[in-house]
Amino acid sequence: MRAVVFYGPDDLRCEEIPTPTPAPGGLVLRIEAALTCGTDVKTLRRGHPVMIPHVPTVFGHELAGAVVAVGLGTRGFREGDRVVAANSAPCGQCPLCRAGRPNLCEDLLFVNGAYGEYIALPPRLVERNVVRLAAGTPAARAAFAEPLACALLGLERGRLEAGQTVAIFGHGPLGCLLAMLAVARKARVVLVGKRGWRLDRVRQLDLGDAIDTARVADPADEVRRLTGGRGADVTVDATGRPEAWEQAIASVGRGGTVVLFGGCAPGTTVRLDTRRAHYEELTLVGAFHHTPELIRRAVELLESEMVVPDPLLTHRMGLGEVREALELMARGEALKILIEP
Repeated sequence: MRAVVFYGPDDLRCEEIPTPTPAPGGLVLRIEAALTCGTDVKTLRRGHPVMIPHVPTVFGHELAGAVVAVGLGTRGFREGDRVVAANSAPCGQCPLCRAGRPNLCEDLLFVNGAYGEYIALPPRLVERNVVRLAAGTPAARAAFAEPLACALLGLERGRLEAGQTVAIFGHGPLGCLLAMLAVARKARVVLVGKRGWRLDRVRQLDLGDAIDTARVADPADEVRRLTGGRGADVTVDATGRPEAWEQAIASVGRGGTVVLFGGCAPGTTVRLDTRRAHYEELTLVGAFHHTPELIRRAVELLESEMVVPDPLLTHRMGLGEVREALELMARGEALKILIEP
């Protein structure tokens, strides 16, 4: 089969490799749709010791497909089932799993391989984080389940409720997914981004107010202006830049929650106004990854069309164009790219 294999930073090769066979308790899928992700862009640039501890490995982690082979003893699936497979599976046994926080599992098993014609899913993933799709669900839409589940975790951590205002810093794919979920919760959205075609696209989605950082002296002041001087109830950074973390903190109102959703580069720091943090009782929370429960909830939202992320797909490409697709992402010339093996 053809697959795009990651050998290390900036070393990505489209190769012919053996078609996998299922392990006992596992599955093999024919991939119908894979999506590019900003994490892929960062991983290609500098590697990722957590998500990709061993190389070479087939690249990519957002996918939907059909079962073509079932391993001995595998339960709950049969050939022909169309499914979403998440990119990780918790152990279910460590203290954090038992405490209800499987996204922080001490032995989280990551699975890559979306950029190939087929993928073998290990038993633990099949048992905990593979979800059958309803008939007629488009594969390209279903493949959004993994990033949508991450966005769900972010809003859960922020305790966003109907009627509240959320300011989202970053208008990339995850910023848009966060905004779509907030709208579905009947919250007011303020998106903060930089001038250009992506901000124009976001405005066309009619998700809420959009602040162009090139047109305002201070985004936090503009958020406060739009909220009658109070600041947002919840703010979310979806950029992974320390300066945006600081803007998110500056934009939240008294008693509000700041969700530190975007992962910054190792070793970076942010400044914190300790007076505000104390006297205004600000809550700062990190948000990482997703859980099996949220993967299932994401599939339900996609299938019910409570969230329709289709407009975020800006290009369609094949396996031989994955590097080009990731370069488009890196240059800010695409939102999500559909890879069709």
